Amino acid sequence: MIVGIGIDTCDIARFAAATERSDVFLNRVLNPVEQVGTTLTQAGRFAAKEALAKALGAPAGLVWTDVTVTKADDGRPGLDLHGTLAARAQELGITRTHVSITHDAGVATAIVICED
Repeated sequence: MIVGIGIDTCDIARFAAATERSDVFLNRVLNPVEQVGTTLTQAGRFAAKEALAKALGAPAGLVWTDVTVTKADDGRPGLDLHGTLAARAQELGITRTHVSITHDAGVATAIVICED
C-alpha cells in the first residue's frame, strides 16, 4: 500500500548558483558520493531528496545527507535511507521506496513513492 508520495522540481540554474556561492549548501544537501557528476545530476539528486521529504511528511530534524540517491547497474535511481530518514520511514512502516528523476527545460524533477 502507498504510504506517501512526493514530487519536487529544482531549477538547475538556481541550484548551480547556490553551489557556486559556497560549498556550504552543497555539503549540507549532498553527501560526497552524490557530489560527483554534473550540476544537472546533482540537481536531480536534490529534487529526489526534496520529493522524499514530502513523501515522509517533512519530518522535523531532517538531515539531507541521511539519504543517498543511488544508481543501479541498469541505470535506475534508488534511495538509501539512514539516520533521521530511516527512522521516519520505520515509524511510518515504509519498507520500499521508488524514485524517478528527469531533466528537461532547465529543471530537474523527481517523484518518490513510499510503500509499506
